[in-house]
Amino acid sequence: MSGNEHSQNDLVSIRNKLDGEASGKFWRSLGEVAGTEDYKQFAANEFAPGLGPSRGGINRRDALKLMGASAALAGLAACTKMPSEKIVPYVNAPEGVVPGKPLFFASTMPWQGVGQGILAWSFMGRPTKVEGNNDNPGSQGRANIFMQASVLDLYDPDRSQVLMHNGYVGSWSDFLVEVDELRAAYLRNKGEGLRFLTGTITSPALGDQLQDLLKQFPQAQWHQWEAVHRDNVREGAQMAFGQYVETLYRFDQAEVVVALDSDFLFTHPASVRYALDFANQRRVAGSDSTMNRLYAVECTPTVTGVQAEHRLRLKRSQVEALARMLAGALEVKAAGLGQPNISGLQPDWIPTLAQDLRAHQGASIIIAGDSQPPVVHALAHAMNAALGNVGKTVVYTESIEVNPTNQTQSFRQLVADMDAGKVQTLLILANNPAYTAPADVPFTTQLAKVPQRIYLGLYEDETSILCNWHVPATHYLEAWGDLRTYDGTVSTAQPLIAPLYDGKSAYELLTLFQGLPGRTGHTVVHDYWQSQNKKLAPADFEVQWETWLEKGVMDGTALPVKPVSLGKNLNLSEASPGSSDSDLEVVFIPDPSIWDGTYTNNGWLQELPKPISKLTWDNAVMVSPATAERLKHAGAATKPGEMALGNGKSGKWFNVGATKHLTSEVVELNFQGRKVVGPLLIVPGQADDCVVISLGYGRQR
Repeated sequence: MSGNEHSQNDLVSIRNKLDGEASGKFWRSLGEVAGTEDYKQFAANEFAPGLGPSRGGINRRDALKLMGASAALAGLAACTKMPSEKIVPYVNAPEGVVPGKPLFFASTMPWQGVGQGILAWSFMGRPTKVEGNNDNPGSQGRANIFMQASVLDLYDPDRSQVLMHNGYVGSWSDFLVEVDELRAAYLRNKGEGLRFLTGTITSPALGDQLQDLLKQFPQAQWHQWEAVHRDNVREGAQMAFGQYVETLYRFDQAEVVVALDSDFLFTHPASVRYALDFANQRRVAGSDSTMNRLYAVECTPTVTGVQAEHRLRLKRSQVEALARMLAGALEVKAAGLGQPNISGLQPDWIPTLAQDLRAHQGASIIIAGDSQPPVVHALAHAMNAALGNVGKTVVYTESIEVNPTNQTQSFRQLVADMDAGKVQTLLILANNPAYTAPADVPFTTQLAKVPQRIYLGLYEDETSILCNWHVPATHYLEAWGDLRTYDGTVSTAQPLIAPLYDGKSAYELLTLFQGLPGRTGHTVVHDYWQSQNKKLAPADFEVQWETWLEKGVMDGTALPVKPVSLGKNLNLSEASPGSSDSDLEVVFIPDPSIWDGTYTNNGWLQELPKPISKLTWDNAVMVSPATAERLKHAGAATKPGEMALGNGKSGKWFNVGATKHLTSEVVELNFQGRKVVGPLLIVPGQADDCVVISLGYGRQR
């Protein structure tokens, strides 16, 4: 592969080769299909021992061995200290800790704000491994990659280790004095100018603290922001039912599943439980067993999509049109449904799908992806109702969030208030908003206009450098807490180790603004739940409390099923179907390894190959083979280096020289004056005219 015309991505020769072979042959990459000598040599030596170092002097596998977190994992054993409060093991503990024998403790990891029940292994007071908790309904003994890799973040030597004040090491006593002065001032003006910014909150105890603060400071405001949020899910429920509700899917009872741009097996907050239920329904146990059937509509291959018997690759903007067509075929009653059309769609695809769904009424599920607009979610609710799925495979409850809100609107309102000078103090409990803010929301610029900026974070990151005070945060394995799982069950969190760097939890930081300094996270959570169980005598509550800690869940706290009904006149007229023209569209997805950048510093996740592309330590600009060919031809047909890019914008395509094993092109995306350059990756199975980029990279700190 000495030149681009002979690279592994010579799509014409690859396509001809595939057309000439018998159908049914499986392959793992375009390079394998091409079968060049260079690729064969690369594949044979990929994991061969004794390979020389890279040009930089060290390869990434050696770097992983030498990562500082590994050294910290070993070195911190000598300074391990147990939490000051009593913690309860998952099983009956021996009389004394036996060296080499682990103890198991039930706790909870927050992911997308939702509790993921874990069982942590502790060796000599040091947590070393995380698995799922069998007693937790959200995990059922299973764990995803983020849960298993989270223990590495605990020992990360790059964690924030000291209180910082204006870029210098600060004094905790000075911080307490300043917060006390701020509290006194805001009590006088009822909190005017005070703002709280958090992520998604499902913790009842933490939510109670925030509600108490809003009572003390009625003019203060609470905003929420997550980079990977679920605004469309909330607004879709609002459109369908006139209120925010939580949707629970019973995949273990569904015989036919339709995923409309939904990667529910991987990216959904309940994906651990849903993957288990889906797999159980797919398992053949005997001659009378039947497998479920999955239809997936998506723009790029996902963990869910590759499991589908029937997969349709479609631009993300066209999924709404398909949902309208399917709703029409199922005779859903809705105003403004329209008669959309998708060019190139097989004429029997929708009728066949509709027939299969009607044959499995009450035993099917239609689920829409978080990135789809609210109208698609409303249509999914309407179709599930029309199929008789509600109450069987689909149920509704109150939201598991303490204060469900449209986070995009909330965040934009906060930035607008900062620009107008209405914010005097901002307490940030969200994860690195200076990095995760949308490109068209000038959060970092407007943050400089806020006189007092306090940030609780695990790292000295892009947000901490912009704040007056940076308070080191505790890792979830160092902190007390409570969280709701996907069905509302309250899951407890207990620390396996005292904070390695004297960090503070969100519970502890909020006590300062409540005027209750000195209260620990244990006290906050314990006392909140004691107040919710006033019928129990103090001694009886302590027994109950230890039982909850031992199991990791509070039995009987799942939210009850909530009866809902579609609006009498579901009106879709205001929402027009997505465009289906030939312009390129850019699609952003959470990265399969580092999510929204939260896990950028986790070497285990960086080294883990992404499930479809097998990339490590990087992301790429992903396009389909046909789109790659079209862009090349467009670049050659116009003036050198230019090509058409979505909605009439211009971009560049240029060659940086052929390499032996990687794509040899780098592309520059130019949209509304913003540019990003990245390596091109051709992904078979991706929808044409889609450019897909995962989030999480481009970090500055």
